[in-house]
Amino acid sequence: MKKLHLLVFLVLASGFMLAQAPLSPETLISLGRVSPLGLTRDGKSVVYRVSTPDLKADKNVSSIYMLNISGGEPVKLDSVGDLLADKNLSADGKFMLEERAVKLANVAGSEVYPDMDKSNVKIYSSLDYRHWDTWRDGNYRHVFLVDKTQGKAIDLIGNEPFDCPQQPFGGDDDFVWNTDGSKVVYVCKKKSGTAYAVSTNTDLYEYDPATGNTVNLTENNLGYDVSPQFSSKGTLAWLSMARDGYEADKNDLKVKGPAGDINLTAKWDGTVSSFMWNNNGKEIYFIAPTDGTKQLFVVDYPDKTKKLPVVKQLTKGDFDISALVGQSGEILVLSRMDMNHAAELYTYNLKTGELNQLSHVNDKIYSGVSMSKIERRYVKTTDGKDMMVWVIYPPDFRVDKKYPTLLYCQGGPQSEVSQFYSFRWNFQLMAARGYIVVAPNRRGLPGFGVRWNEAISKDWGGQSMQDYLSAIDNVSAESFVDKSRLGCIGASYGGYSVFNLAGIHEGRFKTFIAHAGVFNLRSMYGTTEEVFFTNFDIGGAYWEKENMAAQKSYAEFDPSNRVGKWDTPMLVIHGGKDFRVPEGQGFEAFQALQLKGLKSKLVYFPEENHWILKPQNGIVWQREFFGWLKETL
Repeated sequence: MKKLHLLVFLVLASGFMLAQAPLSPETLISLGRVSPLGLTRDGKSVVYRVSTPDLKADKNVSSIYMLNISGGEPVKLDSVGDLLADKNLSADGKFMLEERAVKLANVAGSEVYPDMDKSNVKIYSSLDYRHWDTWRDGNYRHVFLVDKTQGKAIDLIGNEPFDCPQQPFGGDDDFVWNTDGSKVVYVCKKKSGTAYAVSTNTDLYEYDPATGNTVNLTENNLGYDVSPQFSSKGTLAWLSMARDGYEADKNDLKVKGPAGDINLTAKWDGTVSSFMWNNNGKEIYFIAPTDGTKQLFVVDYPDKTKKLPVVKQLTKGDFDISALVGQSGEILVLSRMDMNHAAELYTYNLKTGELNQLSHVNDKIYSGVSMSKIERRYVKTTDGKDMMVWVIYPPDFRVDKKYPTLLYCQGGPQSEVSQFYSFRWNFQLMAARGYIVVAPNRRGLPGFGVRWNEAISKDWGGQSMQDYLSAIDNVSAESFVDKSRLGCIGASYGGYSVFNLAGIHEGRFKTFIAHAGVFNLRSMYGTTEEVFFTNFDIGGAYWEKENMAAQKSYAEFDPSNRVGKWDTPMLVIHGGKDFRVPEGQGFEAFQALQLKGLKSKLVYFPEENHWILKPQNGIVWQREFFGWLKETL
């Protein structure tokens, strides 16, 4: 009988092992994307949305669920109803905040010249004529105060060409009631046209419904001021960057104290991603990148007896805390992911420090997927620094085999290489196809101190390029790396890195893939919509002959200057609605490749922006990506 039980166990175990397979693009796209909506009013449950692409319909479909934070089975909901508190409703229930479109300018030819109603033309007299993936059409997003009893609506922005919520990613977290419902605080960059395109000076404005007066709460700060939140005791907190024009400046957590603004993270060498007040109004929880991950931190709000706030890290591990949802007693509900798992909901016990998985949307799929091995490695750079590098191995990795290896170049250029789970640049999927992936936290990435993060600005083609080469050289020295089959891949600044490395790699790489990459710094400066970015990161305009930082960038760090040394096959991918890195960047690179007679391919998505968002386009992207690697590597 014991032998029979053993035989059955072995057969079942063998079947389970055989059932597991490497991740495929089709499996990746079938995963549910979990988006928390908030805790219920009683604090006992969390409400969340699960979205999944429908390939046949070429759109995302979603369902809403409610799950008790103590565990159990989720309940599918037809709608949220009144389960969640409405943040846009005043404390007395009399007023509602609403976002509405307001037409403030004539742009179309038929609007400017009514007798030319068949004309197809846009007319502009300043910059900010397009942003991210949308042309300005004369409409602006404004927040309105609506009297629920009388139906009267007041435009808080007034008859001005400013946006609230902010374009293109702002939502209703850009406006909030104070705790007692007597004031509204909203986020707005009150600049328009060319002034808007060259500035990041976004402020917090306080509107008083009783008097109709508006006050700029952050007038003395010249950079970003965003994400206003009030504590249960009525204290305002927000995220703030100091310098105008620097979109990746240190993001500090500030509060409006009785005697003025207090920077809670001024002496902490990091940058805050997002935050949430403790229910007691005395502490603030926040997420920040650190050492190749994103973790949960807490900082206390100092009262009269405390001189300096103390920042404390609460979680640690090879994972990312990706979102804060809410607090119920000693339990925080948050979202967590890692390179092998898409985001799921977790609980964090404030007393014990224990993290427990709450939602299990993708468990069934994962049970049939073999996971990648992920390793931290610290590499010495050419200037003697220790650089943290992620190395992702195929699920069936063996040290006695040789593997083709990919150097991954991160975008941003100041966005962390953490334990993120991407549905496009997915390391698990790359490893599942038999590639080792090398993902360095090169110069310019947050999580290793402000100085490391800022080192990329005005030095795009300098030390960061050497960091990339240090990482791939270190890993490719291992016996299991096939040095004759090295590839280099990346998007945005990562695409720029690919174009640049193609001219300086000295035969290291056998193939390149660049998505939405910057190829020509001059034409980039002349066509990108957020000019403040190129002003700060590249150094300024190419015609400023006395601007040494800018002239160095255009002379030494422009990939188009190195095309003469290109000698390697390259796949170029670009979106037609990408106004951040306009399509001409990809076209110029592909044309250079073709005219030089190099093996190359252009994959162009006319309706996509800086990202690939439509499900079928996403599958085509994966097929072209891996098809190119199979063909050239």
